[in-house]
This record gives sequence, structure tokens and C-alpha cells, in this order.
Amino acid sequence: MTIHSVVIQKLLSTNAHLGRRVVADHLKSYTYGIRNGMAILDSDKTLISLRTACAFIGALAHQNARFMFVNTNPLYDEIFDQMTKKIDLYNPNQNTLWRTGGFLTNSRSPKKFRSRNKKLCFAPPVPPDCVVILDTERKSSVVLEADRLQIPVVAIVDSSMPLDIYKRIAYPIPANDSAQFVYLFCNLITKTFLKEQKKFAKQADSTKIENPEEVKRVEESKSKSESEVEVVVVPYESLAPISGHDWEIRDMLDKLVVLKFNGSLGTEIGFNGPKSAIDICKGSTLLDLIVNQIASLNSKYGCRVPLLLLNTDKTNDGTVKVLEKHPKSNIVMLNRQTSENESYPSDHDMVCLSLLNGGTLDVLLSQGKEYVLVVGSDNVAAVVDPNILYHLIQNQMEYCMEVTQTTLFDMDNSILNSHQQKFKLAEIARNSAEHVLIDKSKLSDKFKLIDTRSLWVNLRAIKRLVDTNALNIEDYSVSKGGKNDQILSPKTAAGSAIRFFDRAIGINVPQSRYLPMNATSDLLLLQSDLYTSHDGVLARNSARTNPLNPSIDLGPEFGKVSDFLSRFKSFPSIIELDSLKVTGDVWFGADITLKGRVNIVAKPGMKLEIPDGVVLHNKDISDPMDI
Repeated sequence: MTIHSVVIQKLLSTNAHLGRRVVADHLKSYTYGIRNGMAILDSDKTLISLRTACAFIGALAHQNARFMFVNTNPLYDEIFDQMTKKIDLYNPNQNTLWRTGGFLTNSRSPKKFRSRNKKLCFAPPVPPDCVVILDTERKSSVVLEADRLQIPVVAIVDSSMPLDIYKRIAYPIPANDSAQFVYLFCNLITKTFLKEQKKFAKQADSTKIENPEEVKRVEESKSKSESEVEVVVVPYESLAPISGHDWEIRDMLDKLVVLKFNGSLGTEIGFNGPKSAIDICKGSTLLDLIVNQIASLNSKYGCRVPLLLLNTDKTNDGTVKVLEKHPKSNIVMLNRQTSENESYPSDHDMVCLSLLNGGTLDVLLSQGKEYVLVVGSDNVAAVVDPNILYHLIQNQMEYCMEVTQTTLFDMDNSILNSHQQKFKLAEIARNSAEHVLIDKSKLSDKFKLIDTRSLWVNLRAIKRLVDTNALNIEDYSVSKGGKNDQILSPKTAAGSAIRFFDRAIGINVPQSRYLPMNATSDLLLLQSDLYTSHDGVLARNSARTNPLNPSIDLGPEFGKVSDFLSRFKSFPSIIELDSLKVTGDVWFGADITLKGRVNIVAKPGMKLEIPDGVVLHNKDISDPMDI
């Protein structure tokens, strides 16, 4: 028995030859005849069509093209899922990046979907390079859409397929769409893909070996000690203002995407949920501020800057509740799977680079995005600043970290506000907690700048690093509708990713743009009359003449958010306050004003109540008689 005979017998065993009772004129060339009132399809011609279709799919797979597989028949679901998992391609049943309804003609206007588990997502901005349809009779609308955009279609057709649908299919496969034949067809596609993907991987490896210059440069940068890496810091005041028409600013902002880290929990301050869901300023949460800020930017310039939220399993539900107030916002939620005792990565620039090493990066680039602004989870004063984006585009910068001066360094080195300087990464504190623990007399010797946890990265530069495999990927994953991306989480210095980029700078932003919320004392600053918010941007009360915020130290009785809120009838006025220290069981009345230096200590076992309307100016209070 020849190989051809074996293959034909395999086709016959799948009932691929059984057609319908009606045979369309344009499909009679594929039929062998009529038996018992049923068309018999020619298995030889089915085999030829199968080979031609697989050859076409293999040629596209070798070029790393985009595919979409369409199926609405529940009988094929398990077969369909196994195939898409093995070849690692999009499955419209599991992956929210592809939607069959209007997935092509509506792709220029990405939609936002809300599924039963309340996760937000958006449709793809570009169509695929090929559409493969298993149940063509049910998906004639997809064929029409693909034909309109001149996308080749590979589809199984039966003997009664209408002519207006058949003529739009580039590679028809005449066969009975039985479960056995669909399994055979998907198996052939899987083998074709795996073969071509293996060839593509070998070709990519050979390209890296032939052109090792980029890898060599990155390896040299890795070998550098992080303490020796220097960054040029540019004063924010020296940035050129944006020039041009509104439509030019709109086009510039359309190149931006904002990625907000949202993995910090409020457990340290007794809040059950994500820290971004705590009310911080006149009823607005940290999440409200960033959403309103981007919405205001989009409304002002007519642009479409999307917001990506990187959640964990523990922060997702609380985040969804906050976002219910913003149903029209362009928000995408990325969910990171975490283990029980795993903490959220601290070095978020490396995490960002690794996160984008996957489908997310390709989707953003296909949307025309060029820069991503990564915002840390704790800084409530972060600003999406078009002036910084304009400077980066005009100077073709690949990486920019926002920094601000430490208090003592600001007092002793005002020259940085007008001239750029070089700093080593070891001189930049990663966060506020890192430099607060240092003795203040030695602060300027240890750290001169603070990383505000806001950084700007060029997406094409990331793509270059990804293509050269310059980033070492660890076993972390981010789930996005079933698609896994990878994450780095090394313990490195602030801005450690800067050494991978050719053109990198730091920008010395005003200290008002860095206000971390790590304790209830920070919450008092925000809830008082010292701060207000407008369009999502925090603004400090202009009546305060001191450029520094008051120093506030609240005792453990104020450590939890619920206890903190219960101990204030209303929040005191602190516009003229220099420092406040509260120890013990202290309760504040309404309309209290604090000025200068105030120290309140309740003795053990004593409940000390500060009466309504009192003004405390440079007071040390340990007894009601001291008020």
C-alpha cells in the first residue's frame, strides 16, 4: 500500500468525503459524484487543498505573521484550545485581544469590554495577516470583513457553500467539517507551525551570532558596577516649552501610554485592599487622581492616551470597584499572578522592560505608541507631563528617570536648578524610606537625589533589547486574558536599567512632584487644607510660604487608617505648621489650627482631647491644662 493510499484512507476515516444533499455549481469540480442523495467529495482534491493551505500557513508562520483562528462550534472547543496552546497563538475564546464581532472593520477604534469577572480590556489595533475558519457557514460575516481588508482566508467549505462567500476564500478546503476532520486539520496546522517556529528560532539565533555588536555592548554594560554608572540630570526648568499647534501636541501625546503599578496593599496601615483605593484628598483616591489626570489630558488636546494598570490578584477586585466610577475611561488591566508570600517587585523599571517583552509590546507598537511612562504605586503627586515627552522626542532620548533633590542637597546645591550635572546611581535613593533612615547630618553625603519612581522609556529601544535577548528573563508571569508575559525582578539600584540604553538622562523635577504615601502621617498631609486636586493633579496651598512640607510623626495609635480617621472630628489646618509629633491616646476636635512646632504627648492611661476651634502655636502639650 502506497503512502498516498494510506493518507486517503485516513481522510475517508474522518468522513471528510461526505457532502451535503445540495451541490453548488461552483463546487461540482470538487465532487466525485452523488450517492444515496448525498454529494461525495473527491478526497484527492481535498488532500491537494489541504497541502496548499498548510504550505501557505507555513510560509506566513516562517515570517512570524499574525494569525486569527475563528470557531464558534462548541464541538471543536477542546481541539481548538489544544492547538492554540501548542502553537502559542491568540484564541478568541480565551484571549481578549481578539474579538470576532467587528474585529477587523472596527479595529481602528479599540473598544473596551467588561466581562463577567469585571476585567477591562481592548480590541487589537491592527488586523491579522491571515484568518483560519473552521465553521465557515456560521462565520460568513468574518469572511466578508476579511475580504474588505484584503486579508487571505483559509477555510473549510462544504458542497453547498454560496458563491458570494466561496469566491472570497483564498484557500478553500472542500470537506465535511466533522470533528474527526477538524482534529486532523488542526493537527496538521500545529505540526506546520512548530516546524516553522523552529526554523525561525534557528534563523534568529544565527542572526545574533552574525551581528553580535549589540549583545557585546549590553554585556559590557552589565559588567559595570551599578555604583559606577553615571546619569546626566537635566533641570526641569531648562526644558524647552512645547511649541506647535494643538493638533501637533495631540499627535505627540498619541505616541504615549501610561503604565501604573498598582500592586501595593494597604495592609501596613491597616487598610484591607489596594493602597490606591484609599481616600487621600477630598474623597478622591490615588487611582481617581491618575485616571482624572489622563482623562483631562485627553479632553484638553483631543488625544487618546491609554492607562495600563498592573495589578496583582490581591489588588484586582478593589481596583475594579474604584474604576466603576470611570466607565468611559480608556483603561487596560494587566493582572500579575503572585504566590502567597511574594512581595511586589521594587525595581519597577526592570519589571516594566520585562513585562513588555511579550504580546503587550507588539500591541503597543502596532498602535503607534513610542513611549511608555511608568508610574510607581506610592507616589500620589506623579504628573503626566507633556513637556518631558516633548523633550524626549525632540532629543531622541531612549530612557528618562524623574528625580528630585534631597532636602539638604537642595539647600546646599541650588546650582542644579539651572545647570545639568552628572550623578552616579549610588547617589540616587530608590525611595523615601531608603534615605529617611540615614542620619540627616550624613544625608547629603549618602544620597543627593531621590528616584520619584516615574520613568519614561522608548518602546522601540525596548524592542531592540528584546530582539537581541539582552534582558535576562526570570520565571515571573503577567496574565492578560490568558496570554503570559514575562517579568524581571532583580535587586538592583535605582534606575538600574539605564545602563542598557544608548541615550539616557534624568530630569530633576520639583519636589512637589514626589509625595509618597507610606503611613498615616502622609495621609494627614493630603487630607488637610495643605493640598487640593485639580484635574487629577495635586496642588499645594499657595498660602504656605515654607517650600518644605511639615514634618509629621504620629504614634502607633494612629497607625491604622480606621483609627486615624476616628481620632479626627475634622482635619486640622496645617498651612503654617513646621512639625507635629503626637504620642499616646490623643483625640482631635473640629476646626483646629496647628502652627510652628507642636508636640502632643498623652501620658500612659490618659485620654487627651484637643478641643474644637483651638489654635496651637509652638506648643508642648502633655496635659489638658497646657492647651
